[in-house]
Amino acid sequence: MSEKIIITFPDGNKKEVDKGISGLELASQISKSLAKESVAIKINNEIRDISLPINSNASVAILKRDSEESLELIRHDCAHVMAEAVQELFPGTQVTIGPVIQDGFYYDFARKKPFTEEDLNKIENKMREIIERDERTTREVWPRQKAIEHFKKIGEIYKAEIIQSIPEGEEVSIYFHGKWHDLCRGPHLTSTGKIGKYFKLTKVSGAYWRGDSNNEMLQRVYGTSWSNQKDLDNYLKRIEEAEKRDHRKLGKLMDLFHFREESPGAVFWHEKGWALFQKLVSYMRHKQDQAGYKEINTPEILDRSLWEKSGHWEKFGANMYTSETPDQKIFAIKPMNCPGCVQIFNQGLKSYRDLPFKMSEFGKVHRYEPSGALHGLLRVRAFTQDDAHIFCTEDQITEECLSVTNLILEIYKDLGFENVILKYSDRPDLRVGNDEVWDKSEAALMKAVEASKLEYSINKGEGAFYGPKIEFVLRDAIGRDWQCGTLQVDLNLPGRLGASYVDKDGSKKIPVMLHRALFGSLERFIGILIENYAGKLPFWLSPLQSVIIPISDDFNDYALSVYEKIKKSGISCDVDLKNHNLNYKIREHSNFKVPMLLICGKKEVDSNAVTIRRLDSNKQENMLVDEFIKKYTALNKAPSI
Repeated sequence: MSEKIIITFPDGNKKEVDKGISGLELASQISKSLAKESVAIKINNEIRDISLPINSNASVAILKRDSEESLELIRHDCAHVMAEAVQELFPGTQVTIGPVIQDGFYYDFARKKPFTEEDLNKIENKMREIIERDERTTREVWPRQKAIEHFKKIGEIYKAEIIQSIPEGEEVSIYFHGKWHDLCRGPHLTSTGKIGKYFKLTKVSGAYWRGDSNNEMLQRVYGTSWSNQKDLDNYLKRIEEAEKRDHRKLGKLMDLFHFREESPGAVFWHEKGWALFQKLVSYMRHKQDQAGYKEINTPEILDRSLWEKSGHWEKFGANMYTSETPDQKIFAIKPMNCPGCVQIFNQGLKSYRDLPFKMSEFGKVHRYEPSGALHGLLRVRAFTQDDAHIFCTEDQITEECLSVTNLILEIYKDLGFENVILKYSDRPDLRVGNDEVWDKSEAALMKAVEASKLEYSINKGEGAFYGPKIEFVLRDAIGRDWQCGTLQVDLNLPGRLGASYVDKDGSKKIPVMLHRALFGSLERFIGILIENYAGKLPFWLSPLQSVIIPISDDFNDYALSVYEKIKKSGISCDVDLKNHNLNYKIREHSNFKVPMLLICGKKEVDSNAVTIRRLDSNKQENMLVDEFIKKYTALNKAPSI
């Protein structure tokens, strides 16, 4: 008599079955239609091949192709089929790694000749052929040495190197689609036909082998795959819209900033871009002042010894810019503001009555990033953080975390982001500080999360070694998520750098330090703002809010007088006296995303008025100049101010 095990289904029902039953056999016992539709199983919350045996009591869910969880499998298989298609079309091409990523997948190929747009079309067509063949997917486990020798023999040097790096004792599993095969942990669909036809290859880029710039450059082909045509179409529309909103294109069109090879990853801000930058700084400065922060500024270059004390030299040294002076002292350009902030806290004796002690800083920091990782304003080497550090007692953690959370949500709402998601990360295995303080810190952060009434997820064990943290994720106008703000509890740095305060009983104690950045970085946040609004920023935030345009030279003097009046009111404006026709000027300033164009002609001169033409509108409104100033001066501020 065969040994029995108990299977528990998602609805709570249980079923006694033979030990070693496969997921497919289990589905068949329930119904033939379910067996036909099934593509994988989930055993104790882990997705597995449907053909694998179940050898012990387990919670089991049978996954159909159209389930949300099967989407990752579809993309994984699609990546394999893409690799198979490439090798059928371009013999001699080596495959390296091909993971699933958000909304799609990629595969890195070793091939001397670059892929073209035409090649991508060929690969897509070949993928459809392979899917149409409906090749059965099978799994084999090979001895480690056999796998290495096999892939070397067929010229897959990179694959052999990957296998060599697999820890001893770990299974080396090989997945087959027909005769084609690849090293892979799995799981996979039962056959290529299950993938469906709802996929698209999107782009090609370069990528260094193992992400190391000292290694060979490979070709990375990206693709996306979905369970149905509607989802694919929606995604492609989103991508098309994202390309229109690309902050790099809009930044050039709007004359905001540029980059140069002489200083990679550092922004050259133009007049209007810098005006936008300063508006955000002024806005944040006002909000922080109202919330009780004192603004400071710390040196950009600090001696190596401080970074060694803080621990950054050991943990972050590879990303720091350093310089040695003629007297052989080594300095580093700061990658973070926190050690400098602690030095200010340490000046003068602090008492428990001084806590919480809140310091803010718009600190310029520099971090080395590989050149291939740089991406406009979103990934740079030099950036300004809207940092703040709060020194408090353990008993004040809860209140201060709630205060920061409320502040950040208010700021995001002002800037047009009301869809905010929180990610909460608690203690990792390797950490500093005692469990009692960690308990208090985690409880404080969780209370702040729950009080926000926002959607949140828990990243178990993903906190920093020095304390738990919250990440604030914004969802933009086209549904993309951006991780921006952070709130971190630090149980480590104050002690390392000698921070202390005198408690009620006269004893010296180490304060808790809260790290908080709301924008994250000014540069990155500006990139996000530009893309969210497609360049059409809210009136109060627009770097240039209005342009006065006379319809002919006869009205230049009047236009200049209007310009002087509006400028004095605090509304940013310009006057266009160039020798171009009216339609040309309207087109030009519309490209610059100026919210309002103020047209001046005889009618306007006679009535001391302007005709307002708003961005993306053909409707015009005549308004007295004084009325315009009164109305838009009142609107020239953030909603919460």
